Amino acid sequence: MSKQLKIAIILMVIGALLTTLAFFMAFYTARVQGFGTVVSDQPLDTAFALAPPSMQPTDGIAYERPWLSQKIFYFHVPVAEASFLIFTIAAIFALLFLLRKDKKYDTRSRIAMETAFVFVVATMITGVLWTRASWGVWWDWEPRLTTYFIMMILMIAYFVVRNSVGDEERAATYGAVFCLIAWVDAPLSFIITRLIPSNHPVVFQSGMDTTNLIPFIIAQIGMLMIGYAIYVLRVTEESMHERIELLKERLEA
Repeated sequence: MSKQLKIAIILMVIGALLTTLAFFMAFYTARVQGFGTVVSDQPLDTAFALAPPSMQPTDGIAYERPWLSQKIFYFHVPVAEASFLIFTIAAIFALLFLLRKDKKYDTRSRIAMETAFVFVVATMITGVLWTRASWGVWWDWEPRLTTYFIMMILMIAYFVVRNSVGDEERAATYGAVFCLIAWVDAPLSFIITRLIPSNHPVVFQSGMDTTNLIPFIIAQIGMLMIGYAIYVLRVTEESMHERIELLKERLEA
């Protein structure tokens, strides 16, 4: 077992433990609410300022139901951040492939796209749940959701383009070009809420209480570890597959 693979497995385990810890902290140690009645001794002044008025805590008032959207936030944002980061890595390898025509860069770009797509789907699922919990609807065509949805469609189109081209080298070239084109939507989706008025919250626009910030940071670190581990495991699997194919060709020859 290679050193890189061992590190990936360790990071996968640590990342899973951290995200699990963040999950329990989000529900049991976060100051604003949890399962059951919550009493807040301070007005809410966090990045979750879009809560309905009926769920805004004030001094000494107890609430019987938790604000679920905030809990989803602890995982929705880290997953989304991981999707942006891994997508960027895919774009970098795609650019390197176009410049150097080395197959290893195409392989890494393709695997990074696969990994990013997993996180994009997870982001969409948690995003829909957050929208329902926060706004009372399953979907809203506001700027952030719309641009991110377009990004997901472009990623699906990337795999369609690759699989529709028979020639391996041409498929790699077309895929790299399409990856770079699709990536343009990633930074746009990230900054869109800062450019266009939107009811989508902007992370860290307001202060976060320490009991909210700690599980959020832990979830971010854990999710990035998991993303890196998945990528390395897929690269290792692909490398082993290529070696097996090469051995088969030599035996047949």
